Amino acid sequence: MRLFIAEKPNVGTSIAAQLGVKERKDGYLVTKTGDLVTWCFGHLMELAEPDAYLDKNVPEAKNGKVWREQDLPIFPQQWKNTVKKDCKKQFKLIGSLLKKCSQVVHCGDIDREGQLLVDEVLEYYKNTKPVVRCSLSSLDAESIQKALKTLEPNVKFKGKLLAAKGRQRADWLIGMNLTRAYTLAAKRSGGSALLSVGRVQTPTLNLVAQRDAAIKNFKPQPYFVFKGDFNANSITFSATLKYSDNQAGLDKEGRFIDVTAAKALASQLQSSKSAVVSSFTVKEKLLEQPKAYSLADLQLEANNKYGLSAQKTLDICQSLYETHKLTSYPRVDCQYLPESQHKDAIRILNTLKVVNPDLAGLVSKADPKIKSKTWNDGKITAHHGIIPTLHQGDRSKLSSDELNVYLLIVKRYLAQFYSPCRMSSTQLSLDLNGQTFIASGSVMLDPGFKVVTGLKDDADDKDKTKEPEQKLPLLKQGDRVSILKINCLQEKTKAPQAFTEGSLIKAMENVHTVVDDPTYKKYLKDGDGIGTNATRAAIIAELKRKGFLVLSGKKVHASPLGLQLLAELPELTKNPVLTAMFESKLKDVEAGKMTLAAFEKEQQAFVSKCVAAAAQKSIQITNK
Repeated sequence: MRLFIAEKPNVGTSIAAQLGVKERKDGYLVTKTGDLVTWCFGHLMELAEPDAYLDKNVPEAKNGKVWREQDLPIFPQQWKNTVKKDCKKQFKLIGSLLKKCSQVVHCGDIDREGQLLVDEVLEYYKNTKPVVRCSLSSLDAESIQKALKTLEPNVKFKGKLLAAKGRQRADWLIGMNLTRAYTLAAKRSGGSALLSVGRVQTPTLNLVAQRDAAIKNFKPQPYFVFKGDFNANSITFSATLKYSDNQAGLDKEGRFIDVTAAKALASQLQSSKSAVVSSFTVKEKLLEQPKAYSLADLQLEANNKYGLSAQKTLDICQSLYETHKLTSYPRVDCQYLPESQHKDAIRILNTLKVVNPDLAGLVSKADPKIKSKTWNDGKITAHHGIIPTLHQGDRSKLSSDELNVYLLIVKRYLAQFYSPCRMSSTQLSLDLNGQTFIASGSVMLDPGFKVVTGLKDDADDKDKTKEPEQKLPLLKQGDRVSILKINCLQEKTKAPQAFTEGSLIKAMENVHTVVDDPTYKKYLKDGDGIGTNATRAAIIAELKRKGFLVLSGKKVHASPLGLQLLAELPELTKNPVLTAMFESKLKDVEAGKMTLAAFEKEQQAFVSKCVAAAAQKSIQITNK
């Protein structure tokens, strides 16, 4: 008899459905094949708190919590795991089922954490039964059947397990030790604030603080832009001067800043009455359908459109998934869909018509034969993008916020079955006494998917050139056009925008863009930044709860307390490069090029230096 252990209940029930459910029990299913299917709730276990490793006989330990400088740094010699309070029943059940089976099928997600969360349970129970690995990339029937036919020995994935343990232990060493060290440093000055430090939360706080500083210190720089109004064939259009490489008066960013040179150039340009067409091109451009939502993309759009916090959007997605069963698993970093799932399109569209009668017109015009680039097996990670399900739920039971998020997901799915948006893109170059003016315009030929997403919604267009919506006359090289007016406009550079929770989520995901070192940049890009789709919203929420981040409308800012903490911390603890360094070492651990013990020793050395630095400080907290 086999025991299948899934990462989550829905994965377990999906696997059991393919094996055939014979009987439903409390916490597990019996299949027609005689196997048992049970599940975790994500991690059932967590690393024990530092107090589990400290002397309980000291006077300070009366309440079970000991925060003493002499105990730091705390380096467990033997790591201890504890079962989460709300998971004890399921954890005990798995232990009893392990005694009954002859083989275990590990069905955790195919990433490191998925490997760890099942393996740590097996290790706790000292399992000696053979274990095989089921690698599921999605939960459609065809993918599950394929995975069940290609089970592999679990030992093959030991590298993932060791790397996951390394990440977990390193985060503990940094978070627990540095939080205590810097909180105690504040206490020495009479402060009572909890100065929490973490590998992900601290660089996230620093991202916001740096953006705030950039806005505060920003000084607008004036520059000049030359724009002209032209006419040909009774059509008036505008064009902008494109500077040559040797144009005098430009700064290193290519902006025209020299006042004297600007006046001279304006006088020269304004003296002309006509210009000659040096090039004229018309191309048809296709805007592809937007990809399915990843959680980060959905959080960004829900924040921009409806002002929902990242955590609120995640909570709504969980509700749509677990309670209403209207959408797929939400904690995903993938925007793509498995090709095998395309065959479900007709049934899902029919379901959407039932659940959303107000969208019946749009659904009826959707063509399930269309297969957008969103359907791509090569881009699938542990989970696919968020889409509607086949469940014919009651939409009237959704709150207004739930309905808004649900409709975003529905319309993004519907867009896959409309054609790409067809645009006619025109570009025109004009020669005006040796100076080049560029005019561009676009005309929509067929809105395609924009009938669903909205004609003004360009959030997913890959082309960010933002061509003006102007009609250009049909011309050819050598034609002459009339000059109506040449304007020399003085503009000013703009400060960067403050973060919103949505844009901060995306910044965490794309944190490689603020890192210069190409090697670390690649590690961060390949590793999807700092934090995960499952944790980023919670990290932001925790930073707000602890008073390190504050909201002003939709805008997120670092608080005075957050700024004081950052001012005291070592540079590397605030830098996403720390995660990149982690990842480079963890890849070596996973590949067997570095032992887990060696990795842990390096982290201990780093923590020791940070704790020693904190011990020399007496942090004065002036404003919480």
